[in-house]
Amino acid sequence: MNVAEFTQSHAPTTNGDGFQTENERFLDVPVDGTVLIKAGSMIAYTGDVTFTGKSSPEGGITGLVKEAVSGEGTPVMEAGGTGHVYVAERGKKVQRLTLDEGESISINGNDVLAFESTVDYEISTIGSLSGAATGGLTTVYLTGPGQVAITTHGDPLVMTPPIYTDPDATVAWSTTLSPSLEVAKTFEIGQTSGESIQMAFTGPDGFVVVQPYEEGSVSQSHR
Repeated sequence: MNVAEFTQSHAPTTNGDGFQTENERFLDVPVDGTVLIKAGSMIAYTGDVTFTGKSSPEGGITGLVKEAVSGEGTPVMEAGGTGHVYVAERGKKVQRLTLDEGESISINGNDVLAFESTVDYEISTIGSLSGAATGGLTTVYLTGPGQVAITTHGDPLVMTPPIYTDPDATVAWSTTLSPSLEVAKTFEIGQTSGESIQMAFTGPDGFVVVQPYEEGSVSQSHR
């Protein structure tokens, strides 16, 4: 295609309200007030927008979401003003969700990309088992109303419990579930499955979102 065709076919669209996916890996976040985005995810912006790091006495997502094992952090910043912010993360696919009033979802701290300021949030940690996962796994608990964007490596798979998952491939789950970290059972004497830590979802209902990729924090650190 020529230059004119290229620029037209890949130009952003600003039609519609709320979060918009420009393509499967780019998210357009319209800003008219404030919105929270993952620090480092801003690729470009238009209009009059400022970015401010969040902090609070409690820490957590308002300051720094700590990955319990790796010690790395996922800072979140507030975009304020008027305009459009285009965000992406490592070429991962963007998934948009809308939470109704009082509706909640739990998300792996690695996979939160953006959410509206109307969404309430808090941090929790799934505890370790016999020291297998030091400090556990940090998760973000989001409650609507408002829009949320998460990222996945490839197309996600949504499954129903009971199910056991690799923590590094687990993206999100319904808040009706209370997962735990477990050490994988050996399948032969003196041998392990190679997946030393698993998340156990054993509730009677709900859903679990997994991706075809391991982020490399919990299970790989302890193999």
